[in-house]
This record gives sequence, C-alpha cells and structure tokens, in this order.
Amino acid sequence: MEIQNYKNHRKFYPPHHFIYLPLLFLLEVFGIYKVFSDRENKLTWTLFSVVIFLILYLAIMTRQHYALGLQNRLVRLEFKQRYFEIFNKRSDEVEGKLSFSQIAALRFAYDDEFKNLLNKALEENFSGDQIKKSIRNWRPDQHRI
Repeated sequence: MEIQNYKNHRKFYPPHHFIYLPLLFLLEVFGIYKVFSDRENKLTWTLFSVVIFLILYLAIMTRQHYALGLQNRLVRLEFKQRYFEIFNKRSDEVEGKLSFSQIAALRFAYDDEFKNLLNKALEENFSGDQIKKSIRNWRPDQHRI
C-alpha cells in the first residue's frame, strides 16, 4: 500500500465516483441536449432532465451527508480518546476551542508532533490545512471513506 501523505490522503469509492455519478451526469447532459433538439418531445425531455438532476443531487448529498456526519463523529471521538491517552485528562475544554478542521487534521500527526501542533492550533490558530502541511511524519488514516 502506498505511503499516505498530504497529497494522496483523499479517498474515492469507484462505483459511486467513477460509474454512477458520471452516468447520471451524462444522462443529464443528454436530456438537456434533447430538450433543444427534439421539439416534439420538449416537455418529456425537460421532465426527464429534471428527474435525472434530482436523482443526481440526492445521490451526491445523501451519501455525503450520512457518511461525513458519521465519520466526523468518529474523528471527534478519536480525538477525545487520544487526548485522554496523552494528557490523562478530559478534552472537553480543548475540543471546544478547536474547529472540526483542526481536530481532523491532528489525527494525521503522531503523538510527538500532536502535542506541538495542538498547541499551535490553540495558541496561533493554525488552520486544519496548516496543521496538515506542518506534519513531518504523516500518520496514515486508511479507514476513512
């Protein structure tokens, strides 16, 4: 498996990203084309295009909403557990001062860098992207979908 870093840490689900969504997109383009080229059936093709657009929109938004919502909860829980293991105290106060972007970025840092980057996030308001770019030894997250 390839070593994970800032440039390759995003993950795709091939059936969804490279088959289902492109197929819906092509059907939408075809439907719009037919709206203008088939005058006799303009209303039919307009309805077809509207239905395909709604399916495409729902496919994107529903998948993202549920998957990301659950993963975000797990990332927060992971942060709480890790903070407790490192500092031997609850993270409620610290977690409240961090954005989700910062919490998510910190999961890519090993414990020695985690402490330093956490301080920079709290004191210098490092963004999630700044935290990721500051990581010298990337801790891969192979389980995020």
